[in-house]
Amino acid sequence: MAIIDVVKFDGDPNLLVWKYPSDQLSWGSQVIVNESQEAVFFKGGRALDVLGPGTHTLETANLPILRVLVNVPFGNRTPFAAEIYYVNRVSVLNLKWGTQEPIPILDPKYNVFLPVRAFGQFGIRVADSRRFIVQLAGTVKEFTAEAVNEYFRGALITKAKDSIAQSIIKEKISLLEISASLEVLSAAIAAKLKDDFARFGVSLETFYLNSINVPEDDPSVVSLKKALAEKAEVQILGDQSYKTVRSFNTMDDAAKNAGMAGGMVGMGLGMGAGLGFGAPMGQAMSQAMGGGAAVLPAQTAVCPQCHAQISPTSKFCGVCGTPVILATAHCPSCGSDVPAGAQFCSSCGKRLSQSLCPQCHAPNSPTAKFCLSCGAALH
Repeated sequence: MAIIDVVKFDGDPNLLVWKYPSDQLSWGSQVIVNESQEAVFFKGGRALDVLGPGTHTLETANLPILRVLVNVPFGNRTPFAAEIYYVNRVSVLNLKWGTQEPIPILDPKYNVFLPVRAFGQFGIRVADSRRFIVQLAGTVKEFTAEAVNEYFRGALITKAKDSIAQSIIKEKISLLEISASLEVLSAAIAAKLKDDFARFGVSLETFYLNSINVPEDDPSVVSLKKALAEKAEVQILGDQSYKTVRSFNTMDDAAKNAGMAGGMVGMGLGMGAGLGFGAPMGQAMSQAMGGGAAVLPAQTAVCPQCHAQISPTSKFCGVCGTPVILATAHCPSCGSDVPAGAQFCSSCGKRLSQSLCPQCHAPNSPTAKFCLSCGAALH
């Protein structure tokens, strides 16, 4: 049987534990341990001596426990059976963690359950090589940092979930605002996890909670964000302006629908734009939604600035915004005030006499001195 003279690490540098392939050693052989490594000797299933970085000659002086078990006189080159595990103690800082399924948590501000997802990154280092192999790595030939991640995934998710829930409940932090507390939460979760890692000889070097979010397509999230958007719109526009905008949006949606009602609402919107967005449009929409024909105002006036048709009761033009001062006339039958240019009295229904403009032939009140359409002198 060949005597092994040199034992050294020949595994993947990314491994945390690597077992030397032969268990036939002899006194006087050299064991090379690189920086950030330790070599742990096993015999009969027991973890015995540990060698740190450097070049070591297998002697009774540096392996006292193994020497007792082997019971070979000093200087004897006879091979003996023992296993050597190399442990990589370098820090591994790029391990990822995250919740596989959203966690339902009650938002304290909006009082709705929201599905929460959390993601982050952490780093570890083997602090106790003997304990790490005995309690975690076992007798495998190779052990990776990702395997450590798998072992601790349950503890990570549980502690992260508890810390997030406690912060939300105790501090009354909304899930939509919790991103501002990531650093505090990271420290709280790391403090809870340190003992869990230490029991297995692992030091938790870093822990970061990088993101807490909710699925954008979840129905509860969509409803909440819609409500918040409407609330913000009310605060910006004011309550009355918001109601007005919403009413026009409703009419616009109805006007896009197929059928008579949609067409009539569209007509009402067009007329409303020319009539100062007043009551006539509301009447037109009401008629359209009820299935009847839209009724336009019987009497109209003309803006002296842009000549757009406006309501006889309007004080400003709905198109250009010019202040409008409308002339009035008196019904010769009942004496009631009627808008200038009206053809019939709104009180008694009698036909009113008219004065035609010699310039544009527009009808005017008998008492008018200038044409309401073109401004030409009537007398």
